[in-house]
Amino acid sequence: MSSAFNEPNDFGPSVDHVPTGGVLASLGLDAARAAEFAPYVDRGLVAGRVSRVDRSTCDVVTDDGVLRAAHGAGPLPCTGDWVAVAVVGTPNEEPVIESVLDRRTALTRSSASGRSEGQVLAVNVDSVLIVVPLDVEPDLGRIERLLTVAWDSGAQPVVVLTKADTVDDADDVRADVETAAPGADVIVVSAVTGEGVEVLGAVAAGRTLALIGTSGAGKSTLANALTGAEVATGEVRQDGKGRHTTTWRELIPLPGGGVLVDTPGLRGIGLYDVNDGLDMAFSDVEEFAEQCRFADCGHVAEPGCAVLEAVETGALPHRRLESYRKLRREADWIASRTDHRLRAERARQWKVVHKEMRRNPSPKK
Repeated sequence: MSSAFNEPNDFGPSVDHVPTGGVLASLGLDAARAAEFAPYVDRGLVAGRVSRVDRSTCDVVTDDGVLRAAHGAGPLPCTGDWVAVAVVGTPNEEPVIESVLDRRTALTRSSASGRSEGQVLAVNVDSVLIVVPLDVEPDLGRIERLLTVAWDSGAQPVVVLTKADTVDDADDVRADVETAAPGADVIVVSAVTGEGVEVLGAVAAGRTLALIGTSGAGKSTLANALTGAEVATGEVRQDGKGRHTTTWRELIPLPGGGVLVDTPGLRGIGLYDVNDGLDMAFSDVEEFAEQCRFADCGHVAEPGCAVLEAVETGALPHRRLESYRKLRREADWIASRTDHRLRAERARQWKVVHKEMRRNPSPKK
């Protein structure tokens, strides 16, 4: 497998310093993260960042090159994770990830399998670029859904309107999108004319970015423009949906420092434990809600509802309130499923304990 980083080199038996520069610095290693690595480096482990995850192994970028490392004990690594790797004294003398450092941010959606667990798409991301093509009319409800997930990750969302060269009213569309994206920057970009690419490059400098959006949105073309490298693209279908080209999440270095995580095209993205993200994505609704007569106002027909009053006066678009209601219902449903799963798991554990107690009763005194 080829990599945008250097190929693996010959590693020594241990590392006797905390990395503060070189490759890892360009990938976002700061003083606080280096301090977290100190006890692992003292044990002879190698500091690195996961650039790609397969079923049982990961590509881990280190200051000395790329390691192909097996998963060790603990949580499964994800693209963007900072990890400590043992390179000697392991079974078969193969590198093994011994520890995954705490994640500062995590971009998560509900599991595609329909189970109540969340699926982590990328971690330790500074900004989430929500890529929306202008060659089809933007779906504001979908943008709000993606913003909810992005805000909840702990990263800063940025809406990127691509393919600006295909329309004549890009600025008008941007104004519409801005009403659905309070608190987030909205940037119009064309990889063909170069419009907005420099602005986006300034946002990207020295940061970890994650691209999310549907197939055909122009994510890979945008990645090419940001990285100066050739990221695989696919033919776009006539319905604008495109063909899936990226089938895994991979870390791609940026020329000015920082990295890009290009995620697979998302046919759908379910909400997972997003109460904070929902509040931030709909901060305008929440601002009106604080003025409601009742603290538990459902914004349906309650007297003294400031949200409904804002809709009536035109201060809040009705479409915006309907989108909020829809996502709130979905978030509440997911939360109830998660609570049910946790209760079921606790009940199962107690059954095991009680069964074991009946099988091995305490001796009588």
